[in-house]
Amino acid sequence: MGRKPSKPKDPTYAAIEAMVAQSGLNATTQEEVVNYSKLFMKAFLERAMQGEMNHFLKEEVRQASLEPEATANSRNGYGEKTVSTKSGKVRIEYPRDRRGRFLPRIVPKHSRRFEGFDDQIIGLYARGMSTRDIQSFLKEQYGTDVSPDLISAVTDEIMSSVNEWQNRPLEPMYPVVFFDAIRIKIRSASGAVIPKAMHIALAVRVDGTKDILGLWLDETESASFWLSVFNELKARGVQDILIAVTDGLKGLPKALETAFPSSTLQTCIVHLIRNSLVCVSQKNRAALAAAVKPIYSATTADAARAALEAFKESELGERYARVADMWESAWDRVIPFFAFSPGIRKLIYTTNAIESLNRTIRKAIKTKGCFSTDEAAKKLVWLSLREVLQKWKRPTRTWSAAMEEMAIQYGSRFTNYLE
Repeated sequence: MGRKPSKPKDPTYAAIEAMVAQSGLNATTQEEVVNYSKLFMKAFLERAMQGEMNHFLKEEVRQASLEPEATANSRNGYGEKTVSTKSGKVRIEYPRDRRGRFLPRIVPKHSRRFEGFDDQIIGLYARGMSTRDIQSFLKEQYGTDVSPDLISAVTDEIMSSVNEWQNRPLEPMYPVVFFDAIRIKIRSASGAVIPKAMHIALAVRVDGTKDILGLWLDETESASFWLSVFNELKARGVQDILIAVTDGLKGLPKALETAFPSSTLQTCIVHLIRNSLVCVSQKNRAALAAAVKPIYSATTADAARAALEAFKESELGERYARVADMWESAWDRVIPFFAFSPGIRKLIYTTNAIESLNRTIRKAIKTKGCFSTDEAAKKLVWLSLREVLQKWKRPTRTWSAAMEEMAIQYGSRFTNYLE
């Protein structure tokens, strides 16, 4: 039998290992590392609270100077308490002031648990802050110096969590999966900036809740790339995808037909509308939006075809023939939409979830001109998505109606997975 995979290191423990290594102390066993970690944790917390006290007393002096007869607050020795950390219980001294108004933030008053400065570092990194920005923030907030190398050691350990997440088992069937991409830049070893696409698969589960199946970074959107993505999903347990929704990603249709031949491929209607509006001047966009609405709001595929032909013959259609050509070229992947009930149509049409993901990612990466490696990009994108994933607890609003239609349209391919 093969060796059992080792559990990813806790970021705090990894950071402490880095601190021990930087200190020059000779820690040869895990017990010694843990003991040293407690010493470092004690020193860090006490130093951080001293920094907070210094900042607090400066503000107290400033406030007292505004009142002629007021006397400034001052230090009043130290108290002691035991704090539970990820390295174990640590006995610390905390500064006190004479008026009892000092409220430390790193270990709040009456709190006996320290959640870990690694969590703060990771949270700041997830918001797109650089290691230098994080270093400055910790210095300003807690009056303590944390080296950029230590910050990098904490965030680098996240990759083990990213890889574990990327390779986790998946469910055997997903009713709907949206495939989308965000453009980012990677700096190669030679210094050249390479544009790449971070591909995301957002799935709707059988119970109507959402999940992100994975992240894939690549320069191309070839059929071979997408086939490798689909083969990975199959290796992780996916047997069927009922509806795949995409924004014209190159190579995906051919690969989907090979890997999941029974899947329905649907062009994202919202993206098609937006791409249409890009083709016209700003002043004509409202008119064009109204002109194409009869196409995607038609009750049947035949009615939609008639609406498209009417648009082609209209003044706007003739002026912006490129828009009509765009709908025509995507038509085979548009018409599956009209076979569905309003419940499923709304599910496919409404892209709030994928748009929310894109906004979250763009907010995190906007401060990055380019990433040093693929791993750095994946790390930041994954961290930015963690909070979104934690909020996805409820089913999609229209799911109850969509389930009934799924059962009729797809039969046992859907009903076999109902509890």
